[in-house]
Order: sequence, then structure tokens, then C-alpha cells
Amino acid sequence: MKLSDVTAVILTKNEERRLPRTLAALPPGMPVLVLDAESSDGTQRIARERGATLVVRAWTDFVDARRFALAQVRTPWAFAVDADEVFDERLRAALAEAREDLAGYLVRRDTSFAGHPLRMWSGERLLRCFRVDAVRVEAFPTAGGSAALHERYICNGKIGELAGVLQHDSYADAAEYRRKFARYTEIEARGLPPSPSRFLRESILVLWRLAKFGVARGAFLDGPRGWYVMWWSSLYPAAVAWRAWRG
Repeated sequence: MKLSDVTAVILTKNEERRLPRTLAALPPGMPVLVLDAESSDGTQRIARERGATLVVRAWTDFVDARRFALAQVRTPWAFAVDADEVFDERLRAALAEAREDLAGYLVRRDTSFAGHPLRMWSGERLLRCFRVDAVRVEAFPTAGGSAALHERYICNGKIGELAGVLQHDSYADAAEYRRKFARYTEIEARGLPPSPSRFLRESILVLWRLAKFGVARGAFLDGPRGWYVMWWSSLYPAAVAWRAWRG
């Protein structure tokens, strides 16, 4: 695959701290489109200095932003990258060697918390590279409902998988994690009808999720960071249901 035929699509909002590393790790010769939600820091300057096509647009929601960004791509292929994700060397090489007769490619992602990789967030397989004319974006809120959140790319056609890893340095510390937890549960709650029975059901399932994350995904082996993420991830659907019920 010619790298000049694949546009890296990045959504940003005040990402001056992490964006330079993301851009520096992209394969040489790969076009970049940055859709910026009116950042107030140096994000836009960094994007311009690195040669990216910069589009500034007021924030709506995640699904709409992804769809709008794809509509701006002028190459046959796109690769969706978050501003806190980094290509490793194998992934850069795999993209350059990828076949063009497929509709898209899965990519493995490993996520870190406070600089440490977590077992429960490793090996996540995501559709991130695809032909622009063969993909659509849909919302998949974790707790159900109609919130435009946790969006996924869905491809029509044969899917392959790229070697290498997309390294995701998502949270610098627990405070950043809690802020995102509060923001996302609020957004998801707006997409759910009030339901005390849903809250009760999700509260009961917290114990099941703790076992799933702790044992099946290895969070117990990750130490205090893993236990912290395991607890809040298990609580997430119940927190959404509580916020929806209480308004």
C-alpha cells in the first residue's frame, strides 16, 4: 500500500502535550488530517507546523465528529488515530506492506494507565484502517441507550489484520481518569430513560464484572493501578444507570 494513499485522521481538543509524539510516530509520507474542536492551547500551531491539514470545527459529539472528519479525507484510505496513540515500528512497516484489495484492517491496541501497560487493556483489536468508501461510523455506548459515544468503525468487505501495536497512553494519572469517567457517564446517562430497575440490575452485575476483569483479563496481576481501573470499569454501567435515574 502506498502511504500517500492513507490519511491519518486525528481528532483533537487541547492536545499540545501528546500530539507531537503521535505525529512523530506516523509513517513518513503519510498525509495527516487534524479535526480540531477549537483548542485554546498550541494544538493548532503544532498541527500546522507538522504539515497536517487542519480543520477547526465546534464540537458536536464523537460520532458526528468522526463522520465529518472522514468526509474531509481525499485519499482512498484512512487510518483513525487518537491524539494519545502511537504507532510502533512493526505497525509502520505493516501498513506500508498492506494489500489494497481488502476493505479494512484490524489493529491491536495496548493501553497504559499512568505510564504502565495494563493486562486488562492489552491486545484490543480495533478496526482503524479502512477504505473511506467502505466504512461507516456507529455509536456503541457501553451501558446501552442512544448516546453518541464509544463509536466504532464498521466496514463492508473483507477485513485483514496488521502486525504491530498501536500504543495508547490514555491517562496520565487517576485524576484524569476520574474526569473522563465523570464526563462519559454523564453523556451516556443522557441517552438512557430513568429506570430504577436498570440501576439495580447493573449494580448486581458489578461483582460479575470485577471477576471478569480481575481474573479473565488479569487485572489482579497489575497491582494497585490495575485494581483501580478494574473497580471503576466494573462500576461504569451502574454509574450511568444511576445518573440517568436521578437526572
